[in-house]
Amino acid sequence: MLVERDSFWFRVLAARYGEEGGQLCEGGRAASSWSRDIAALWSEVWFHGNVNRFVGDGKNTLFWTDVWLGGMSFRDRFTRLFELSLLKGESISGMHALGWGIEREAWRRRRRLLAWEEEFVGELRLLLQNVSLQVDRIDRTVCWLETSSVYTVRSAYNFLNDNSSVDLVVPVSSLWHKDVPLKAVLFVWRLFRDRLPTQDNLFR
Repeated sequence: MLVERDSFWFRVLAARYGEEGGQLCEGGRAASSWSRDIAALWSEVWFHGNVNRFVGDGKNTLFWTDVWLGGMSFRDRFTRLFELSLLKGESISGMHALGWGIEREAWRRRRRLLAWEEEFVGELRLLLQNVSLQVDRIDRTVCWLETSSVYTVRSAYNFLNDNSSVDLVVPVSSLWHKDVPLKAVLFVWRLFRDRLPTQDNLFR
């Protein structure tokens, strides 16, 4: 989530839609359309390519569910370990303090691991061996679309506009449906053919 966990907006959204494992719940069908749009950002390729998480002291980044090392969350990469962990909502700082060496407290789980599951722990520990937290810097989200590195709706809108590829060849059969009002069909038909009375079109 772009909203930092100690911010006012995170607390508002958490109170409205709930929080699980340190992450905002999507809210399901009860959520507003804009809240669902925010949640859907994480599945967008363009978003992951332009927004990154930089870890400082590790206090505001979740170890399992945030994307902070290797381009994928540990929850998705090591699903089995996440399911067995008793510390699903722990921050990077908290896990580091508990220790992520062999048989340290960070690996507290519901049961003993099987042999093939132990291999996942070894792989994860290998990824973590070069991680060093910077206690004098806070975690931050960086957006490469803005010179200020802060995400804005304007920068996302401009990026999507500049990189959009609209197929102007639209099959007529995909537009004409008896259950869709004629006004709506005509609007979409003109939109795909760039025939709406926009300022640019009227000028031309």
